[in-house]
Amino acid sequence: MSTEIDDVSPGGSPILRHRREKDFTPARGDSHIEAISAHIECHLGPISCVFHEIISDLVHIDVHVVPASERFPYLRLVTSGMSDLPMATPEEVEVPQYMELMVTLPADWPITQDAFGDERHYWPVRLLKTLARLPHEYDTWLGFGHTIPNGHPAEPYAPGVGFDGAIVLPPVTTPEGFDTLQLEDGRTIVFMSIVPLYPEEMDLKLRKDTETLLDRFDAKNIQDVIVPGRVNVARKRFGFFWDR
Repeated sequence: MSTEIDDVSPGGSPILRHRREKDFTPARGDSHIEAISAHIECHLGPISCVFHEIISDLVHIDVHVVPASERFPYLRLVTSGMSDLPMATPEEVEVPQYMELMVTLPADWPITQDAFGDERHYWPVRLLKTLARLPHEYDTWLGFGHTIPNGHPAEPYAPGVGFDGAIVLPPVTTPEGFDTLQLEDGRTIVFMSIVPLYPEEMDLKLRKDTETLLDRFDAKNIQDVIVPGRVNVARKRFGFFWDR
């Protein structure tokens, strides 16, 4: 097994260390890109383009782009392909086996090929694709409240970006019904948001729990929109930190 419980956080959450033991494996599984595309357009709006993978390891991850609109003043990036294979969920708990991921960005986030030459613009796409493939690489799973650092030790996603980790949360800026897709074969795909975290926020979640972090988010009206330079909810003014 390539995923091991390495430690337990002060808040009682298991800390997993992933060590890949698989060789490159061409993508396999049942693709549901048409059903996922229709679901996205039904709930979020027209897809303007799709970033297709050329070479895919284990699963073929595409990223669907939904521009901002009058109804939803955000740019959405939504994966398809993560759900081609089931995640290795634990038998003792009832959690979704099939998942796709989304990030929500400001309407003017640069998404051209030229812009993606700058990692400060591309990192949300890289984050989506990395996390969408992670469960299949390491025979593990993602679910509500799971946090994933950007490496070990964690590093910022890009120069000048304060975030160095992320948390998996339900989408809160999408309309009712978007979070699940029922396929004709009976399988259910769950859509979750990826919200990047500052180092102090990751530490707060590990020292306390997910609810403590979400309470801080609520207090500052932080949703699932990625806002560069947003307030750090685990830091007080003048560099002091909350302990409670």
